[in-house]
Order: sequence, then C-alpha cells, then structure tokens
Amino acid sequence: MVTGLDLHATLHRIVMDAVGAVPSAQRGSLLARDGEQLVYKASVGLAGVLASPQEIVGGAVPPTVIATLSTLSTLSTPDSADGARVMAAADWYREHLPGASALHLVPAGAVVLLTPVHVQGQTIGVLAVEQPVGQAPSGEGWARLGALAASAGAALERRELYNDKARSAQEVRVLEAVLNAVAARTSTHELVDMISKGIKSVQLGSQWRSVHLVLLSDAPVGGARGDAAAREIRIYHVPHRSPLAFWNNLRDGALVAGRSVGIHVDVRNAPAHSAVEQRGILEDAIDRGVHGIAVAPITPEVLEPAIRRAAQAGVPVVTIDTPPAEGSCAKAYIGTDNVAAGRLAAETMARLLPGGGKIGALTFWLSAINSRERIEAFRAAVSGTRAPFDLQPPAEDRFDIELGMRIAREAVQTGGIAGAFGVCAENGLSWAAAARALGRAGELKIVAFDLLTDTLAMLREGTIHAVLVQREHEMGYRAVRVLHDMLSKGVEAALAGLPMRAGSGGGSALRFIDTGIDVVTIERTPWSLPLSDYLPLDANRKAAKRREQLPYESRAKELLLVTVDAGNEGYREERAPLDARSMVGRVLSAARPIIVDTHSSELHDAPDVVEARGKGAHTLVGVPLLAGGSAFGALVLESGRRAACSLDDLTMIERIVDTMAVAIENDRLVHRITERTHELERANRHQESLLDTIRELSSPVVPIARDILVMPIVGTMDAQRSGRFIESMLQDITEHHARVVLVDVTGMAVVDAASVEHLLRAARAARLLGAEVVLVGVTPAAAQLMVEQGVELGSLITRSTLELGFAYALSKTGGQIVYRRSPHHQPS
Repeated sequence: MVTGLDLHATLHRIVMDAVGAVPSAQRGSLLARDGEQLVYKASVGLAGVLASPQEIVGGAVPPTVIATLSTLSTLSTPDSADGARVMAAADWYREHLPGASALHLVPAGAVVLLTPVHVQGQTIGVLAVEQPVGQAPSGEGWARLGALAASAGAALERRELYNDKARSAQEVRVLEAVLNAVAARTSTHELVDMISKGIKSVQLGSQWRSVHLVLLSDAPVGGARGDAAAREIRIYHVPHRSPLAFWNNLRDGALVAGRSVGIHVDVRNAPAHSAVEQRGILEDAIDRGVHGIAVAPITPEVLEPAIRRAAQAGVPVVTIDTPPAEGSCAKAYIGTDNVAAGRLAAETMARLLPGGGKIGALTFWLSAINSRERIEAFRAAVSGTRAPFDLQPPAEDRFDIELGMRIAREAVQTGGIAGAFGVCAENGLSWAAAARALGRAGELKIVAFDLLTDTLAMLREGTIHAVLVQREHEMGYRAVRVLHDMLSKGVEAALAGLPMRAGSGGGSALRFIDTGIDVVTIERTPWSLPLSDYLPLDANRKAAKRREQLPYESRAKELLLVTVDAGNEGYREERAPLDARSMVGRVLSAARPIIVDTHSSELHDAPDVVEARGKGAHTLVGVPLLAGGSAFGALVLESGRRAACSLDDLTMIERIVDTMAVAIENDRLVHRITERTHELERANRHQESLLDTIRELSSPVVPIARDILVMPIVGTMDAQRSGRFIESMLQDITEHHARVVLVDVTGMAVVDAASVEHLLRAARAARLLGAEVVLVGVTPAAAQLMVEQGVELGSLITRSTLELGFAYALSKTGGQIVYRRSPHHQPS
C-alpha cells in the first residue's frame, strides 16, 4: 500500500482487500462525501459502468447525502461492526450507481455489505462490497471490513489534513503575491490573472471556471454610492493561457539581485518560437554597450554567433535554464542539473508504478538541450529498474497548448499508457487535463515539472501525483550575482572555484551552478516535501535573498536578462454601460458581496445572471472592491456547481479582494500623481519660459546714442535678478564701448535700501570697465523712502528724469542736443 503519494492506489488496494475478504465477492467500491455530493473514490469490478474513478452520484443536496450516510440500509445484523448494514444489491445500485442498468445480471438474492467510513467521529463515506449469495459475513468478516474502512478513513483524513495545510499556505502565498503587486505596480491584467488562478488553487471544491474583474471607468475615490447606474464599466477577462510563473519568478530573482548590487537589469522576452528574434535582442544589446548578458536559450545553436560576438566585445554571457551549445563562448550555465532531474522523475514514477508499464512523455521542444537531457536520463533510469517500463517516443507541442492537449488525449485514450511524464512546465497540465477528461484522474500516474498555479491545484486534487520544482528565482538571482562578480573582480576570478559541467558527447566542460530542485507531493514522504511545507519554504528563500547584504556597485552598469515569452496573448478588455439591474450593478450600488444561484435566486432574470446560466454556471458571486466605503469595482466568479461558495469561501475571497483593491488604488494613485507631476513640470517649464521673456523685456539694453546705453528696470530687483542684470549690462558695455549707462528706475515697484544696494554693485562693476552709471527716474516717493532708510548713494549720479540724465550723458561724451525746425512747419 502506497501512503502519502498515491491516494487513488491506496483506496483501490483497500477496496480490493475488502472484495477479497468476502467469499465469492467480485465487486466493491468506496464512496465518500465531497462537499454536497457523493463521489466514487475507488472501485473494483465496475469497469465499463463507471465512466471515471471519480464518478459523482447524482447532484445530491445535503439532506440526501446525510441520509445516505446515516441510514444506508433497511437491515442490520447483530454480528456486524458498529453502523455496518446489509442492503439488497438491486436497491443499492439503483440509488447509488450511475448506469446501474448495466448490472442486470446481478444475482437476484445478492446483497451489498455497507461499512461506514469515519473521520473524527463523523461518517464521511461507505465501503460497499457485493455479496452474491445474500449471506452476511461472520463477526470476523465484519471485523475485517471494519478495519479496512478504518484504514480508508485514516487515508482520507491524512490527505485532508495535508490538503488543509496546503490550502492555508497557498492562501498566504496568494495574499503575499498581491501585496507584492502593490509595491511593484503590477498591471491590471496581470493582477486579475494572479487573483483568478490564486483563488482557483485555494478553493478546489468551488471549481471556479471563470474569474474576471469589473471596474467603473471613472470611479472617483469616495464617490457617492448611488451614482453607479449611468456609468461605464471595464471588464478584464483572463486568457486560458497566461504568462508562465516560471519566467516571472526568474525575472524577480534577477531584479532582486540587481537592486542589491546597484546594477540596472533590463528584462527582455523573446517569443518561444523565434530563436532568431532572441539572437537579435542580444545583438542589439551588444551594440548599445550592455556590460553583461544572462539568457535562457531557445535554440542554443542559433544563439551561439551572438554569444561569440559578445565575447569578442568583452561582454560576459551566462545561460540560465538551458545549457549553451557545445563549445560555447558562454562563461557559465546556471540552472537545474537536468540529468539528475530526469533520474529523480524516473525514480518517482517507479514508486508510483511498482509493476511497471507504458510511459508517455511530452515536452515543448525535443531539440532543447534541457528536454533531451531529462528524457534520456529518465529513459536510462527506468531501464535500470526491475519493473518492465516502456517509455514511448516523446512528443513535442512547440508551446502550443491545444496541440499538447490533443497529443496527451490521444495517448491516454489509445496508447495504453499507465504513467505520463510532463517534461516541462505546462506539459504536466496537458496530461492531467486529458486524464480528467477521459475518466482516468488519479489512475494515470503523472509526474510533472514546475509548480504553476494550475499544477498546484491538480496536485492537491490528486490528478498530478508529484512535481519536480525548479528554483527559477535562484537562477535569476545567481545569474546577476555571477555577472556582477565578473565585472567587479574579473571573469577568471569570478569563475574560480565554480564546479565544472562535462559537455555531452565528450565536449568541452563548462562552469556550472546547480540551483537545485525539490520533489513536491501533497503528503510527506521520505523522499519528497509536502506541498504545505514547500510553499512557505519557497517564500522564505525569496525573502532571504531580498535581505541579503551584498557589496554595492557604485558605477553605473547595465545587464540584460533575456527570457522566453511563452504566449501572453488572450487578455481581453471590454467596455460596456453599467446596467443597474445586473448583479454587478447591485454589488456596486450596495457595496456588499452577493452570492447568486442562477436557477433559483431572486436575481435569476438579471442580465449577467441569465448570461452566466446560459454558459452553464450554477453559482455566481460578486465581491466589491472598496475605497472610502464605496465600491469602484467588483470581482465576479462563476462555477458550474450548486452552492459552490460557502461563507468561509466568501470570507477568503473578500480578504484577497480587499488586498487587490489596495493594489489597484495604489496603481491609480501613482498614475494620478505621475500625471499631476508631468502637468506641474509642463506648467513650470511654461512659467520659466514666461519669466525669461519678462526678464528680457523688463531690463532691455537700448543704445540711444554713441557711447550711451539706457537700461530700464520694471518690477523688483532681487539678488537673482541683480546677477543677471549686471551680467547683461557688462556684456553690452563691452559690445557697444559704452561710457555712460542710464539706469531708469521709473518702472521699479520699490526703490528701497536693498534694491539700491544691487544698483550700487552694478555701478561699481561698470566702473571697472570704464563706464559710469547714472540713476534716472527717481520719484519723490522713492527719494523720501531712501532718505528714511538712510540710503547712501555715494558717488552714484542721479537725475529725476531720463531727459536730464541723457543731457548729463551727452556732456560726459562730448555730444549735444540740436533742435531743428521742420522745413514743412509753418508758423501759426
């Protein structure tokens, strides 16, 4: 019996032992309560009747389930264990077996022995074994069935405890991710994707098929609640395929290291299908003079010419996730030891299938070095076991998720495979989706790579059995650290001491940093981490990196990180008028969450409820995003299950949505501040331009006669303006060879002691160039103010009017004013 790894195999073995414990028995099953339904967890002898080991018994509601588990039979026997019952087989199959008509050959007198399965004193399921002769077993037989039912209860309880811990850890992880999004100003589309997948991975039983965000287009913070009816809304839809968390984690690790050492890390993504475009990104970076490059090669051979050119230019290159081509000029490979990872995957599969069997394998690209190494190591490892394993020819989906689904479905349906190896990221999900669709969830043994959010959910539900989790955050972090060391210490010094990785086929060795790998299962085993322990461990590793103190690089440096864009298209944003009659309209106006049964709620005729019902949704939930007590948006969730959202579920969703609201409001606030800052900068530039114009106009230099300049002053004379005034005056004295400068203060706002001091400084400066300053336009009020303030003009010449000042200037320069009568003037 396998415990902690394969619940399906454990329960199947219990049912087989139960059938073996009852004379002449050929059929048996284990049913357990799953929310509001009864589900077949394992069965023997019902092949062809049950479409899936996880077959649901009707659409049972709570009273029916409780009745089934508490009053299972019409007859009890004195020798039976507590709660054990006997029921006519025909009656049992009629009520509790889909497609029971196929069992018309059941002997007329056959009965079903029903032994309750308890968890913490509660009846949560039943072990049912058909007894063809209609005779109840002895006390010893009942005791054996009771012991097996207890084992089933222990296995189910153990799994539930681990699942609860994993659920709690994942909820914390989702909340931390949203909080990080607050600081990182994550885009709305990425935030919705994060929330959608996060909630789905926490609340497996709800089976949320759609999670989307609705925002009021122009919702003011703290706006009135009743003004939503005439508003426009934006609806953000999440694509079926979203950005891989693997590359996001790798990017975050690189950025953390960059911030730690004061180096700018420029992150670029190349389409997964275009190695040529990836090479172009490297070429451009070399041309613009980056100081180092970390790249995840799509096709290493295509990338090598650019790596060689970088080496010639003195730009160190390291590869991450995928090793470089043989004989590469790359300085190091930083990533998973793919040979060791392939062996680990094979050892895990051997534990899942101790009797051997056919194994299917699916990867992104068969030509990728990491794929080849994992597959070959897997093949070598399983061929060395005693069990007869047959690894089928591996297939590739070329990052096409639909193609991957078709390949996996065909292999599961017609290939006779007992196990499946997801070589990279989403490959495991393709196998899991195919197993679920074809009724082989849990039966098909799946080993996957990389803990994507969907992979996490399928691990918790038992469709995926084990995941080999790479440490991609560490890859990005170590890549930047190594490049930083190369720049600060020199390449050879930075690489000294790093282990060597032997090239395949006898090729040259390469410096190699193995970032490690974790084997994660839902329960603890001697060779794997339980999911509930791995999630906080991963968070702690990342937090430790953020706190790590590193030597700071004071010089401006730029590194390039090139990863893979696996296909982010599919985000969709709609604009529509808000219908006050809709469920969303009610949520926004009331600023309270609403749970709707699309078939029986009073909102069953609301437009969005009708639309959801038409798509097969049975439960619709709207949770408001609040700011200042008012709703500016809503998160909408749809499920095909009845009563999919309990009050506990809603409480968790509200916690996440409240944090999400902070992230969105933070982004809006930053956007508003940025826009306001740009407006102020534009206004300041405009104002500065106007001031420059005013200064030019308020202190013009006008040559009015040979050797004579006039400089009128308009406004005030402060220290800043005084400097510009003196500079302009001295420049024009030199340019025009002026001997007298008439400074006209008629337009000055105030002629006080401070402004006169600036004028005296100007006069002293002019005197050094051989020119004399004459102050003209002093009004009686200005003269009185200067006397009251005790202003001493010293040798500065003053005149009351510009005309008198001009006359003085002419006398100093040897000029004169000549008045002539116009020849056309006739005396009156």
